[in-house]
Amino acid sequence: MNEMIQAKDVRFRYDPESPVYAVDGASLAVRRGEFVAVLGANGCGKSTLAKHFNAILLPESGTVTVEGMDTADEEKLYDIRQKVGMVFQNPDNQIVATVVEEDVAFALENLGVPPAEIRTRIDEAMEMAGIYKHRHKAPHKLSGGQKQRVAIAGVIAMRPDCLVLDESTAMLDPRGREKVMKTIRHLNRDFGITVVAITHYMEEAAQADRVLVMSGGKVVMEGTPKEVFSQTERVRSLRLDVPQAAELRDELVKAGLPLPEGIINTEECARALYELLK
Repeated sequence: MNEMIQAKDVRFRYDPESPVYAVDGASLAVRRGEFVAVLGANGCGKSTLAKHFNAILLPESGTVTVEGMDTADEEKLYDIRQKVGMVFQNPDNQIVATVVEEDVAFALENLGVPPAEIRTRIDEAMEMAGIYKHRHKAPHKLSGGQKQRVAIAGVIAMRPDCLVLDESTAMLDPRGREKVMKTIRHLNRDFGITVVAITHYMEEAAQADRVLVMSGGKVVMEGTPKEVFSQTERVRSLRLDVPQAAELRDELVKAGLPLPEGIINTEECARALYELLK
């Protein structure tokens, strides 16, 4: 897989007079078709860094490139935002129309996409996001999870190659989170859309191909979910939790049960316990 997004030694601060950088020398690469989760305690710089991926913010120093295009190049801004779409924490901030399908069509109409093409794209996007059956409803009558999927559909209709989700499940209940994550996995696995998910939920991160952990504006851990979450003490030292299955496994090992390493989800934990009890 080639690199979709690359950040090299990115530094950024909101106040040029302040000695404190929100992002302080962060470097990372996201490959095409990958599902990457970015974790970190509050204030670590993960959301600030995410906003660099489609040039909402520009680095004070260092570089961010999207498929080789420098985000600091104003002439490439339109192309970059066509490649990378963002979904934010509060879906109400992204929904602008009074009918679901009109909201999904909003950006396309502003771009002057022909009506026949708009119809095709919004139907396709609503199907992909799992909200087609709600297309004639008013967004304010939908649940939080459904609203977030409307916001995702609006971004998908632009046909980006990469979807950046900035804590997009933070305001949802467990069922809503599960449905949005199912949509995200579907878009990544079945349609090849690259996904970068900024999240506080370890169970969500456990579903990714790769996990990056930020602290103090830098990337301090990187690896597969198993590689990262197996280092439970180090993860906790960064003021993060580990998936509940990994926590349970650690406690059972402390109690003397010989469970294998690398357990990070419920299914793996259940299988290991079944084998132990057979």
